[in-house]
Amino acid sequence: MLRTCLKPSAIVLVALTLVTVARAQSPPPDLDAYVAASMKTFNVPGMAVAIVKDGKIIVAKGYGVRKLGDPTPVDEFTLFGIGSNTKAFTAAALATLIDEGKLSWDDPVYQRLPGFVMYDPYVAHEMTIRDLLTHRSGMGLGEGDLLFWPHTTYTRDEIIYKLRFMKPASSFRSHYAYDNLLYMTAGQIVPAVTGTSWDDYIRQRIFTPLGMTHSNVSNAHIKPGDDVAFPHSRMEGKLQVIPFEILDNAGPAGSINSCAADMAKWVQLQLNRGKFPDRDGRLFSEQRTSLTTLSAGGCVTTTAANSSDTPAGWEDSSPASCSCPRKILVSLCSPMPRKAAPSIPSSSTCLITISEFLPLTGSPPTKRSMIKRRKTAPRP
Repeated sequence: MLRTCLKPSAIVLVALTLVTVARAQSPPPDLDAYVAASMKTFNVPGMAVAIVKDGKIIVAKGYGVRKLGDPTPVDEFTLFGIGSNTKAFTAAALATLIDEGKLSWDDPVYQRLPGFVMYDPYVAHEMTIRDLLTHRSGMGLGEGDLLFWPHTTYTRDEIIYKLRFMKPASSFRSHYAYDNLLYMTAGQIVPAVTGTSWDDYIRQRIFTPLGMTHSNVSNAHIKPGDDVAFPHSRMEGKLQVIPFEILDNAGPAGSINSCAADMAKWVQLQLNRGKFPDRDGRLFSEQRTSLTTLSAGGCVTTTAANSSDTPAGWEDSSPASCSCPRKILVSLCSPMPRKAAPSIPSSSTCLITISEFLPLTGSPPTKRSMIKRRKTAPRP
């Protein structure tokens, strides 16, 4: 799960239902009430929801407003920062290069990214592309995040250079510890191999083929009037709008902005194991699915764990005997507020993925049942 909020403008919640809703291609009758209860629980001004069932998008709609004090409503095209869900796009981009024979998951990183050096020379020599995506490098939790968040002027290559100065917290491949820097490093393999920036590659090879026409890889060019959700935080006892955080230098780890309509297309692709849902052809081959997308049976996961079979960009947080239906609710909403720290924006706590499988019917959700909060950058 997301340990460091890479987009203060959003929370991404992903849930799987254990109960089967009506087989007709229609939304659950109590969806609006469920969403209203969720917004109240998390004290957010706006939210967008998409539901994919049996490969079809049956709901894509918005709730609430984009910004406190502004009546402009959220709709299915309102952009939210998707945070570390970006990592799955980075893994998918690498999968396309593997399908083309330009890479292997087990290629040593230094062979593909000249100048790549870790603190331990052995780790630097042995680390593979797979290792970049599975949070088992030996680096500590969130190591180096302050190199890009809050905003810095370091480039991606400059941040990668600084990896050599970061002492490991554990031995190589022995422990799981979530990190962002190595996903950013993985993204930089794309230009090293293709000559095309990660940013352009995501646009050309993922957004365009999938018809994700509203999505982008940076909030640096947001203009007044754009259909975008603003970041909010509880400060001085009340919820307030706060500035956007520009995190382009960490792009492959978490800079994508998307909307419910576009993310529903992404979910369709995942459930279809890399095949385009509306035509022949694939974004990536089915054999790459176990390292880029959902685990078997449609159980949503969020970041890669130690197993080599766990999807890169996701974490296997589902029960061992999961038998989830192939039905996913994806919702995007404004950030979970918390008390502001003196030098860290209070929107730095993001929430990502439902931690339990929840029905869309029954009792309203609670914070305890819905999410796991994760600490962000070290507090002063």
